[in-house]
Amino acid sequence: MPVDPFDLPEWLGESDVEWTADGGLRTGHYVPGTLSAEGHGHVACDLLAIDEAYPTPVADDRVRHDAHQAWRHGQVLLVEVGERLTLAVPGTRFTADLVLDAMARLAKAVGASADHYSVRLRIGTAKP
Repeated sequence: MPVDPFDLPEWLGESDVEWTADGGLRTGHYVPGTLSAEGHGHVACDLLAIDEAYPTPVADDRVRHDAHQAWRHGQVLLVEVGERLTLAVPGTRFTADLVLDAMARLAKAVGASADHYSVRLRIGTAKP
């Protein structure tokens, strides 16, 4: 289900925001995390690499299309997965650079400067 950036808490566009990974980048196509800002609480925010297709596709064709289209235009597709904000990102896994790019695009979506966003990553263990 798509998420409108205007439905997100206002502090995401007004405060210094940190995204903290709850899982490691090397663990695969899904990285759970949390957005937080001092004095404002937190919002669950996960990353999903939507092109992962083995053993089953993680996203349907429509979501993949929309995510690729948004990315091509310098944006990121925001969706809700299990009541959690999720950034649908083209690819099959995450690198530090890809996470930074996704968060910069989220900042842009909520009207903030990427200079006000920071990222805390976990390395994780690669899945076979």
